[in-house]
Amino acid sequence: MKIVTWNCNGAFRKKFREIEKIRADIYIIQECENPEFVIGEFKEWATNYRWVGTNKNRGLAIFANQQINLKSLDWASDNLELFLPVRINNSFNLVGVWTKQANSPTFGYIGQLWKYLTLHKSRFAEPTILCGDFNSNKIWDVWDRWWNHSDVVRELEHVNMSSLYHRFTGELQGEETRPTFFLQKELEKPYHIDYAFATNDMFECNENLVEIFSPQEWLKFSDHIPLVFTVKVSKKER
Repeated sequence: MKIVTWNCNGAFRKKFREIEKIRADIYIIQECENPEFVIGEFKEWATNYRWVGTNKNRGLAIFANQQINLKSLDWASDNLELFLPVRINNSFNLVGVWTKQANSPTFGYIGQLWKYLTLHKSRFAEPTILCGDFNSNKIWDVWDRWWNHSDVVRELEHVNMSSLYHRFTGELQGEETRPTFFLQKELEKPYHIDYAFATNDMFECNENLVEIFSPQEWLKFSDHIPLVFTVKVSKKER
């Protein structure tokens, strides 16, 4: 099953045909408008989706092909921003992520994810994919903070989940060579802040596991580059 996560930098209704060319089964889109309030071609395309957000113009969405059973999961958010948990084909959980500052003086961005994991850690014992825009990297760890990026990675390792990009490339956290974000769309300001973590038996390290496209192709649409990955789907899951 091919899955894409992409922060579209707003106005997804004008860009969805570009990401559709990847021919994925599932698209996790950050900074996406709520399709309920859009008319035209985009609304006709967005027939199998879930969306969450505090602003109808910039939220978090998961879109799936028509043949996929997409079911919302009733996981409390406790006002953490933004997380979208769904069940795919009644076989595994998928949690879309777009971490935000969320008006928190202490637990902004990766702190939001750390709190969400603390709240739902037992649920992550099931086969799960956690992916999206974390707005985080190990390079921003703070020495006396217990919920750094590295702490979140360790918490995920405790429930048998690891980053597909890092497993595929063999690179270490904080030493990524393929950026997913370019600040102000400038090639001189690259960062790796988008991730896909999955339960370890859900994927195999082959040439199709992870793909990050060239910034020259995608920076005209967004300051983020799509992260594409493939997970195993057994016959039972289909």
